[in-house]
Amino acid sequence: MPIIKSAKKRVKVTRKATVRNSKTKRSLKSALKAFVKKTDNKSHSTAQSNIDKAVKKGLVHKNKAARIKKQLSKQAKAAGVKPAAATKKAAAKPAAKKAAPAKKAVAKKAPAKKK
Repeated sequence: MPIIKSAKKRVKVTRKATVRNSKTKRSLKSALKAFVKKTDNKSHSTAQSNIDKAVKKGLVHKNKAARIKKQLSKQAKAAGVKPAAATKKAAAKPAAKKAAPAKKAVAKKAPAKKK
């Protein structure tokens, strides 16, 4: 058991972080298992979200996360599930044309006289 005050604080902080990390890991694993069990759009987006959260908290390396997400997308594509991100982006951006700003007429100068 630590005696120094800062060491006692370290023990407290470490315990809290351990609990937080284990919850994040558990939710990541359960989301991946749910995706494997039922391959649909919602479980795919949930799994990707949990992977991103784990990366943000430093539990999974970003390259490993990219590899896992690629594998999930490959499985989803094989199962015939369209990715949620692509459908949201297409629906969010309607093809609206903007009017071009009117250009001012430029007055032409008279040609210079030759001597």
